[in-house]
Amino acid sequence: MGRKRLAQLHGIAVSYEPSPGQTVHIGDDTVVAVLASLGVDASTPQAVRAALDAFPDGPGRPGAALLPRTVVARPDRPPDLADLPEGTDLRVETEDGQVLEGPARDGGTRSPWAPGRLPLGIHTLHAHTPDGRAAGARLIVAPDRVPAPPGRSHGLMVQLYSLLSRRSWGMGDLGDLADLAAWSGRSLGTGFVQLNPLHAAVPGPPTDPSPYRPSSRRFPDPVHLRIEHIPEYAHLQGAARLRAHDLAGRAAALRADVLDRGALIDRDAVWELKKEALELLWEVPLTPGRRAAYCDFLAEQGQALDDHATWCAFAERHGPDWRAWPAALRDPRSAATARLRTQLLDRVDFHCRLAWLTDQQLAAAQRAARESGMGVGLVHDLAVGVHPSGADTWAQQDAFAAGMSIGAPPDAFNARGQDWGLPPWRPDALAAAGYAPYRELLRGLLRHAGALRIDHVMGLFRLWWVPEGRPPTDGAYVRYDGEAMLSVLALEAHRAGASVIGEDLGTVEPGVRDALAERGVLGTSVLWFERDYGGGAAEGAEGAESAAEAASDGEARILAPEEWRADCLATVTTHDLPTTAARLSGEDVALRERLGLLAGPAERERSRAKYELAEWLRELAHRGLLPEGAGDEEAAVKAVHRFLLRTPARMVGVWLPDAVGDRRPQNLPGTWDEYPNWRLPIAGPDGRPQTLEELAASPRLHALMRELADGQPQHRS
Repeated sequence: MGRKRLAQLHGIAVSYEPSPGQTVHIGDDTVVAVLASLGVDASTPQAVRAALDAFPDGPGRPGAALLPRTVVARPDRPPDLADLPEGTDLRVETEDGQVLEGPARDGGTRSPWAPGRLPLGIHTLHAHTPDGRAAGARLIVAPDRVPAPPGRSHGLMVQLYSLLSRRSWGMGDLGDLADLAAWSGRSLGTGFVQLNPLHAAVPGPPTDPSPYRPSSRRFPDPVHLRIEHIPEYAHLQGAARLRAHDLAGRAAALRADVLDRGALIDRDAVWELKKEALELLWEVPLTPGRRAAYCDFLAEQGQALDDHATWCAFAERHGPDWRAWPAALRDPRSAATARLRTQLLDRVDFHCRLAWLTDQQLAAAQRAARESGMGVGLVHDLAVGVHPSGADTWAQQDAFAAGMSIGAPPDAFNARGQDWGLPPWRPDALAAAGYAPYRELLRGLLRHAGALRIDHVMGLFRLWWVPEGRPPTDGAYVRYDGEAMLSVLALEAHRAGASVIGEDLGTVEPGVRDALAERGVLGTSVLWFERDYGGGAAEGAEGAESAAEAASDGEARILAPEEWRADCLATVTTHDLPTTAARLSGEDVALRERLGLLAGPAERERSRAKYELAEWLRELAHRGLLPEGAGDEEAAVKAVHRFLLRTPARMVGVWLPDAVGDRRPQNLPGTWDEYPNWRLPIAGPDGRPQTLEELAASPRLHALMRELADGQPQHRS
């Protein structure tokens, strides 16, 4: 019982329910390993007793701290400080230099919590007791809700690397993004463009092509730069100019390989060309105005950017896995690290410059989106974690749980569970730091965003931790302070004027969706999975098999459009699911059969898919959404989007490959080398890649987007 109590005190669940009424207990070995990653020894009964004795149950226990390390409040909801002794005085030092004082127990105008007295922000709280004890804490005062999107809108969802124009260097870039936003906002009436994560990747070769396993979530990857849009490009002279033209010519050959000869997108080859071009541009002196802007960026980003650029410079010399560097360099604050950074100062500056240039082009893309009339503009994506060998884990080692990886427990559709290979944040370290790593991360992502999508938003409340070297079945849920995580999110979104979308598909514990909705975070609703299971809306399946099985067994009816929640982004599909054309044609099942990924016999899976498709076609016809008839694939794609327009969803997303009949998924979960995940350009039904210029001229795309533009009122900023 002592170990169980210790686990609970540290937010570790000792059991979980993979399905209602079924309880799975966590093994002692797992509990001991997870506690060890939090710096708690529970390996013996004596160690458990010592850890329990050392743990403060909270304010009020003898020897306990007067205040928790971080205190969270809202304008109309003061923190619970009832355990402070009678007569305790409080002093709040606000982030803008004000000092507010008053008694802890006075609810009147003298209290720091009096209505209108305490501003939103990150403050410092001090408590002083009559017997002379004192304590301090970070005080986060956040608004009740994140900003709502401006009116109802529809928009495009795209993986940027897949969007090649005739000017990009072998993969989609920020120039293409700005052009897509400007065109779609003006010509299609779109209100937003949702992107894949643009986080900095761990460099190769080979580079992991997944945008969801980045080196750093705090800074974008310069591989997305449009080289010709950098002002210094026009001022290259002599041999440097000739070399830049040669690099552009080689990039054109890469682009032609992808667009005209069926090659996969080669991120590493693109980066090698761009890096050499960027090194040429780094030699071009900045004008006084641009030098001043760069210096402002350096000052604003501070230590975080310096750490990131230092890691990049060290990785060029010692490889991209800092855990294999010389021991002294594994500490970002060591004397050896400082010496090598001085030796590599030019390379550190080079990588700082790349971060600045990328930030500038992101700003230009968001500016193009808003100037086109979009109410939201760019919707950036926050991955659930970072690569264990990357820049963030090197610079913030204390914030991550060593020897742990996040994933998902076994469930009815994946008996082995999942291990995503991403180290989790330590909830205790976040609280001790006043959630600074999380705040800085959000602030960076929201700089040039109208909204932020949070992958696996349930991770704000709990994550499945898997001890290194063990199967995902041997994991445990570890809880985070959901109120604090949501408060930081609400504060940073409020400051940026941005909305938030949570990817809440899959297993969602009770109360989480309500908590997200109460703070104004939109959910994600995918058409194929919105069903009524015994009187309640679907929880949102992670995979197609679950919805298909429920449908074919008659367990769930399709949720009527008027029964959908309003506060969501409604879509037909996502980057992890089959395209709509593939689902309609049956090619999604055929692909998974070829790769051995079916959950059961092929004939049974084909029957399920046909049953579900027939059910949907009947539903669409019954509602008058398929006047063209069920035999026309393009008409069926229009029909499912007409269905979305019947829902009250605040945002309706169109997967850009769906607009041109692409039949290939961008990512096929459960595969690595078996399928070219994250490396495919957008293509038409015949598999021929479509450039941005061809997309803009596509009759099929325009016909689909007219359905959305005509089907709802448009907000124009």
